[in-house]
Amino acid sequence: MVETTASTPAAADDPKWTLAEIRQSIALVDRAIAAGELRFSARVIRSAATVRRRLSPPILLGIVAEHVPKGHDAMAAFTAALSGLESDTMEIDKPAEGAPAVSNVTPEVELYCGFLVLLLLYDIAQYEKGIALSDFLVREVQRLNRRSLDPIASKIYFYYSCFYEAAGRLADIRPTLLTAQRTAVLRHDAESQATLLNLLLRSFLYDNLYDQADKLVSKTTFPETAGNNQSARYLYYLGRIKAIQLDYTVSLRYLQEAIRKAPQNSKTAGFLQAANKLCVIVQLLTGEIPERGVFRQAMLRKSLVPYFGIAQAVRVGDLAKFQETLSQHASVFRADKTYTLILRLRHNVIKTGIRMISLSYSRISLRDICVKLQLDSEEDAEYIVAKAIRDGVIDAVIDHENGYVKSKENADIYSTNEPQNAFHQRISFCLNLHNNSVKAMRFVQDSHRKELDLIDAIRDEERALSADITDGDFDDDGDDGEF
Repeated sequence: MVETTASTPAAADDPKWTLAEIRQSIALVDRAIAAGELRFSARVIRSAATVRRRLSPPILLGIVAEHVPKGHDAMAAFTAALSGLESDTMEIDKPAEGAPAVSNVTPEVELYCGFLVLLLLYDIAQYEKGIALSDFLVREVQRLNRRSLDPIASKIYFYYSCFYEAAGRLADIRPTLLTAQRTAVLRHDAESQATLLNLLLRSFLYDNLYDQADKLVSKTTFPETAGNNQSARYLYYLGRIKAIQLDYTVSLRYLQEAIRKAPQNSKTAGFLQAANKLCVIVQLLTGEIPERGVFRQAMLRKSLVPYFGIAQAVRVGDLAKFQETLSQHASVFRADKTYTLILRLRHNVIKTGIRMISLSYSRISLRDICVKLQLDSEEDAEYIVAKAIRDGVIDAVIDHENGYVKSKENADIYSTNEPQNAFHQRISFCLNLHNNSVKAMRFVQDSHRKELDLIDAIRDEERALSADITDGDFDDDGDDGEF
């Protein structure tokens, strides 16, 4: 058995260790083909993360020479992608001179080697070569129809989109992704379905095509058997779409589920930061104030500084601070694509200010409200206060003749439906969390068949016993008629 874990960092960086790990991964791919078990292929994909940082052109050329025959189309594509890349000279194990030449290669091993080459090209920013190689690999995936290819195919589609996005040509591959998504549905390839659906949504949102993204969601079904990573991405995209469509309650639920499903480690820091930024804004738009603990997390503290200023301004209803924070961090908000949503918060800041004024004063003139909220005129203040009264933000009456607002006495909140709604919201959250946890549990495959076999054996014994009783085959020595 080949050792895959180096005892020292120096040994881990040795090309021989990297070659040994890749060869063992290829052996797992062959085992997945023979056993028909996708879990071996999934294990190979997971192990690629540890090999990725140690890949180099000589190592990949050696692996390709070992497993891909000369004259094969894949050999030409891999050699063209790796040619001309600068790398330190290193000695690697080469096939022995007397060893037989490789005559054929399985599609799974071919695509796995191509996947490793894509990882190297993406890490060293060779986007044009990556586009050429990913085009070839995508054509191979679409030509073949093998279930053992599903885990590798989904990764190839992912990096296919990454290369085009890095080159600024993401819209060019949209028809190819749509065709591949339809094919994955027909082939019941759940992993590729989830990956392609997320790539299409990312492509639409990248160009701000929210209507087309919403139509795609309405016409497709996300597979329930998809992994947590793809599910978290899908929920995040749904949250963005619903936020733009003013459905903040549903958007907040999707974003919270996405944050909960995403792995909580440094490798997913970018996703968690983007999801929490959007979640903070949507939570403010729903009228809630995010917990301070969200802004204190080590992974999020620095990235959420501009959003913390916005949350503070909304919490106290300070319109001047809101405008100051907005102008100071406008470039950050535009880069995060949250600027439009933050502009919608201006009305929330004003409503919060009106609520604070209503709690502080039993009667106040419209002129004073205009000064405190820094509005342009008393007419604007009158309109905003009237809308706040209609929306139920405050309980007050406007005296138009004398130009003041008179607040009514505070009603008992427990005499309204608000506690019931809050309680219902918490119960729904707990039920959804329980259902998602049950779906995320892993069960032993075909474990129920053992119980079925035991039940069938018991039924066979009962049938045999009934047949013996019917035929009268029991020993009659114990029967005594004169007892």
